[in-house]
Amino acid sequence: MKWTIRQEKSGDEDAIASVTKEAFAGKAYADGTEAQLPAKLRAAGALVLSLVATERKMIVGHACLSPALIGAEKWLALGPVSVLPAKQGQGIGSALVSSAVSVAQAYGRGGVVLMGDPKFYSRVGFELATDATYLNKPSPHLQVYPFGAQPCGDVMFHAAFSET
Repeated sequence: MKWTIRQEKSGDEDAIASVTKEAFAGKAYADGTEAQLPAKLRAAGALVLSLVATERKMIVGHACLSPALIGAEKWLALGPVSVLPAKQGQGIGSALVSSAVSVAQAYGRGGVVLMGDPKFYSRVGFELATDATYLNKPSPHLQVYPFGAQPCGDVMFHAAFSET
């Protein structure tokens, strides 16, 4: 069965949390709070975009955008990106990321930033943030999709990221 991508709608919240929890369960880079992040962003009014992938009306994946800064420049942060373990490797995550980036271009920001696996995100156009830092330190996981020049400065994600 083919999946489709649509904007989150009322009533999707529990399924999004469940997909995120399952997707990050047992991962070495996960701290167990990822499933709470979309709800915290939503409650703070900072969920700029929330996309779900559905198959037979069941949510199988999710990706969201929230405000971020790199230096003084406005960017959008992507994450978490989640796909049910049984559905991973089918292109759902890549399609969610590509859709989110396409929508992000309409927001007049510098681009999209995230912390994630360079092997995965480089396949969908992200690159290492060579002149940007997180907590004033370079990170091999700090990835950007610039809509113009490569960013320079420290990344500040929405406060909900540090509350989890």
